[in-house]
Amino acid sequence: MSAVDVDLLIVGAGPVGLYGAFYAGVRGLSVAVVDSLSQVGGQVSALYPEKQIYDVAGFPSVTGRRLISNLVEQAAAYDPLYLLGQEAQRLERTVVDDGPDLLVVTTGSGTEVTCRAVVVTGGIGTFTPRPLPAGGQLLGRGLEYFVSSAQAYVDTDVVVVGGGDSAVDWALMLHPVARSVTLVHRRETFRAHPGSVQALRATDVRVVTNAQVSETVGGDALEAVVVTVKGEQPQTLACQRLVAALGFTANLGPLREWGLELHHNRHLVVDSAMRTNLPGVFAAGDVNDYDGKVRLIAVGFGEVATAVNNAAVHLDPAAHLFPGHSTDLGALVPA
Repeated sequence: MSAVDVDLLIVGAGPVGLYGAFYAGVRGLSVAVVDSLSQVGGQVSALYPEKQIYDVAGFPSVTGRRLISNLVEQAAAYDPLYLLGQEAQRLERTVVDDGPDLLVVTTGSGTEVTCRAVVVTGGIGTFTPRPLPAGGQLLGRGLEYFVSSAQAYVDTDVVVVGGGDSAVDWALMLHPVARSVTLVHRRETFRAHPGSVQALRATDVRVVTNAQVSETVGGDALEAVVVTVKGEQPQTLACQRLVAALGFTANLGPLREWGLELHHNRHLVVDSAMRTNLPGVFAAGDVNDYDGKVRLIAVGFGEVATAVNNAAVHLDPAAHLFPGHSTDLGALVPA
């Protein structure tokens, strides 16, 4: 078990959480960011890293990967502590007479984070990949559930399983660097964006529909997969990298046990300051809810700035809610 002591804990390392880490630094707060995924970026990194996003202010278009990279760079000036691959689980409170209560959040890895405020930016909750029944024993030894970088796939035979945006995006991303790419989908039609499917079919990626990966071959490392096509004999394909893009399940998980007020049992109810019903606990982004809520990344950026600034006042009632304009305050952002 390890111990961390910060002013503010952000639960969720998606784009809203990353911007919150930056704004915590602007307010002079030490910050830790915890996320159940092993990489930053939340569902943007997990589901559509190469897809263009068109509704982020200031960017006519930006890929999910570039957006996350820019947000990490922006927050890096304030040296946030990232606790990745760790689910925020238990919340305990110690009442303090002369200041805000101390909050202790324990992660699934046993890390105890002591803080005085929490901002939940967990999107739609904890992501759990839907497993591939045929290959679980090779996870991390050829089988992966999302692609964080194309580097590991250079000059390899890749099989991508799935028919959604992630599967098609990753096949498009990998085909320029891999020796071969095969996309296996259990249906004839795709859930992915039609334009992406059209772009995929214009490449030399082999597309096998009405099929599934029924077996994996390999001991210490993946060597091949057996693909079963409806009405045909199974075929064995060389494969050193297998990407199972079967989607993710998401839920609030242990956050349900914190005593937070929920709307439809899936969103955290907040007021105009992004405060939940628990003192010192705020929420921003897709995870929260209020009358008129619009679930967009652009909205989440404004919400988390509101949450962090109100958290700063919660920590120090003498502090100003308005932080000042970055154009006016030269010291606001480190050089």
